[in-house]
Amino acid sequence: MIALIVAYARNRVIGNQGCIPWKIKGEQKRFKQLTTGNVVVMGRRSYEEIGKPLPNRTIIVVSSTRLFEGENCYIVNSLQEAIKLAGNRDVYISGGAGLYAEAIELVDKMYITEIEADIEGDTYFPDFEKEMFDKEVVERFEGEIPYTYVTYTRRR
Repeated sequence: MIALIVAYARNRVIGNQGCIPWKIKGEQKRFKQLTTGNVVVMGRRSYEEIGKPLPNRTIIVVSSTRLFEGENCYIVNSLQEAIKLAGNRDVYISGGAGLYAEAIELVDKMYITEIEADIEGDTYFPDFEKEMFDKEVVERFEGEIPYTYVTYTRRR
């Protein structure tokens, strides 16, 4: 399975100056649950924001300009190379915007956290053809900034 996993604001913001522009308690819980034990593919800037390999996952960084070192961390030049390197394992593409735009045509599922606020930022999740997917609302969370876990599954 090839999936992408993202959190975005109501105005589709995913980043601001290279960082996630919100801190919402519990919001990243789904990311950890889904990606643990699997392959996580991310771009260079996304990896630099995290700063180290994530535990209990294989990390594949797509970068043609930087090399990173760490346990279970690999560097490739393209999304296609990352998918090939992952083999038959589940792959979760976790940003940034360029990888998301490239991956939307390939993914079987999209695990999206919809944050119910307009947030200032400079990086956006790309538009996609919603009619190509079945949408399932998984769970909604109340709080200072409410959010909802949504899963889009590609129609076959």
